[in-house]
Amino acid sequence: MEVCGFASVSAVQSYVKMTTLQTDRLTLRPLAADDAEAYAAVRGHPEVAKWLSPLAGDPIGRFAEGWRERGYAPWGIFLDGRLIGHGGLNFVPEFAETEVLWALHPDAWGKGYATEVARAALAFGFGTLGLKLIFAITLKDNLASQAVMKRIGLTWRKRVDYKGFRDVLWFDVDKANYAASTPIAER
Repeated sequence: MEVCGFASVSAVQSYVKMTTLQTDRLTLRPLAADDAEAYAAVRGHPEVAKWLSPLAGDPIGRFAEGWRERGYAPWGIFLDGRLIGHGGLNFVPEFAETEVLWALHPDAWGKGYATEVARAALAFGFGTLGLKLIFAITLKDNLASQAVMKRIGLTWRKRVDYKGFRDVLWFDVDKANYAASTPIAER
């Protein structure tokens, strides 16, 4: 079964432990086949798509594969049961590191949701998964994402090329610096 170009992943999800988190305002849960249409609407919105690499293949299936292989992948971000974006952790083979990411529908911008998701993802990545380093990348014109990266304790390190984008800004934080700068209650 395909919905809006996304294949069903319910068979994969039936035997994979996928973590769901609850923040103060948001539910972060793995996307399911039933979310495909809403996800396509968010991911395909022109104001969202301009900051992301072109959509290829079945992202929901790819996320499910990440959960199966590594125990983490981006979550769907839900506000009062409504999908408003995706975010969380994603292993990037081109860099052999894990990225913290977020992409929200424009109606959800400017409300602190990206920061909330990113903080939960960092706590999960360093605390639960024991990752050593987490990075984030963004285009140099995406000042809002850069502000989130700084707010969550990431530091600018370098410029990289990624999936057709040139001169992408790389921010990161390692586990020791995260622990030193994050109150215990937030970890």
